[in-house]
Amino acid sequence: MSFDGVFTHLMVKELQSQLTSGRVNKIHQPYENEVVFVIRAQGKNHKLLLSAHPTYARVQCTTIAYSNPETPPNFLMMLRKYLEGAILESIEQIDNDRVIHFHFTRRDELGDLQALVLIVELMGRHSTILLMNKTSGKIVDTIKHIGHSQNTYRTLLPGAVYVAPPKQSTLNPFTASRTKIFEELSTLDPLTAKELQQRFQGLGRDTAEELIARISANPNEKLRQWETFFTELTQELAPSYLQSEKKEYFTPIPYTSLIDATTTVTHYQTLSELLDAFYHDKAERDRVKQQGGELLKKVENELKRNQLKLKKRQQTLRDSENAEEFRQKGELLTTFMSQVPRGATSVDLENYYEENRLLTIKLDPALSPNQNAQKYFQRYQKLKNAVKLIHQQIAETKEEIAYLESVLAQLEIASPMDLAVIREELIAQGYVKNRTKQRKKVAPSQPERFVSSDGTEILVGKNNLQNDQLTLKTARKSDIWLHTKNIPGSHVIIRSDDPSETTLMEAAELAAYFSKYRQSAQVPVDYVQVKHIRKPNGAKPGFVIYENQKTLYVTPDEDILRLKQS
Repeated sequence: MSFDGVFTHLMVKELQSQLTSGRVNKIHQPYENEVVFVIRAQGKNHKLLLSAHPTYARVQCTTIAYSNPETPPNFLMMLRKYLEGAILESIEQIDNDRVIHFHFTRRDELGDLQALVLIVELMGRHSTILLMNKTSGKIVDTIKHIGHSQNTYRTLLPGAVYVAPPKQSTLNPFTASRTKIFEELSTLDPLTAKELQQRFQGLGRDTAEELIARISANPNEKLRQWETFFTELTQELAPSYLQSEKKEYFTPIPYTSLIDATTTVTHYQTLSELLDAFYHDKAERDRVKQQGGELLKKVENELKRNQLKLKKRQQTLRDSENAEEFRQKGELLTTFMSQVPRGATSVDLENYYEENRLLTIKLDPALSPNQNAQKYFQRYQKLKNAVKLIHQQIAETKEEIAYLESVLAQLEIASPMDLAVIREELIAQGYVKNRTKQRKKVAPSQPERFVSSDGTEILVGKNNLQNDQLTLKTARKSDIWLHTKNIPGSHVIIRSDDPSETTLMEAAELAAYFSKYRQSAQVPVDYVQVKHIRKPNGAKPGFVIYENQKTLYVTPDEDILRLKQS
């Protein structure tokens, strides 16, 4: 489901009950298009997330942790100036549209009461957040500046008079009279979701299709089906996360039109909890792409460079196996130099190394016979010298490729808060330049903690620095260590020397899930006691070697994350 007018209506009611009369304690802007207000209401702090993201625009309370940029954006500084300490007087939805007004009051420097309206418009790529002075109707500032050249209907710039989005001439399903609704439903032709959306305001496609499915099942009771649906929305709210093989949806009540044999339905206590569950991974992935794009590109480029380097070195190794052939050709040219014509591109000579069989030797016509012989000797010597180092160079390149692949795997599972640690690691390893002279010191990151079904603690590293810390310092020698076999992934520690089979399998599933092959079936996972693990001198972060391991085969499943402990 999209965050349509119906969902907006229900979310506003939920937020009204939680936040009205609350005081703004803090304001953060962790991401370009998202603002988080910490509001003290009813004796506790609530984190209100306002998102103008082009794909994930929404308004909700959230429990997800966010990291803040080192330098506060200008829009955030403006919000703090005007709204820190302000009282949230009311929250209202404009008609049944995806436009929400948060009404605040606060006293200015002179002690006069100011009325301010924070407006959130949830309209896909046109979503925005802006602060308006209620008395003057002028915009104080907006998270996205839209000039007249971009939108001839209205300007969204500081100092401009706020112009609301164009109003629809359709009916508000929550306020329209029964008579009017009956008239519209009676003349509904054809009986389609699109037709319903053209007559009633704020109906997203999924909501309209659910209504049509109910009406189509009882065409003689259109009004009754309509009223039953909206009664369920207001009196029997059951926030639902619908997951099927085809798609995922969030709905305020289970929409039967979206449920098939493959659908699982998970219920939540509040709409905000539902959105946290639905958007957490999706929005996190998008943020990591945005914030980690530079890191991702850098690591991918380094990986390609090293893969090319490995190919060249392996070719050099193959060529070195033919080094003796170049020496022999040089010797033959020297021995039979009088038989080598000047300016020829090749010559056939008796090869006394191979029972005097004729051997065709290519020549550079621009060189003399002696120079051609010396060229073959030089190539022989170069390959002979190269072979002394090539095995070590190939091993070093393979190690670097393995390291870069592990970083890529970590970027795939990283949260925005993990990116700073991965960046610091890449700076330390020389892959990324430290652009700021005085970087804010990154706090040591902690591994994720899980508890198995029988109560045993399981720790999972999310980056190479965590992996080293976890395996080499945190873990006891008798603890069990797990890692996907020859696959980049996280180090996993079971805090037990004799875990149950259940715990071992759950830890193996976590190791498979937090690896490059999280989408695969039958992923091999090695496990061994920590005492059998060691880190070679000079090895890259996260790299260890081990022996005496056993191997399990598991299929990663996101459901394993249920074991996570806060």
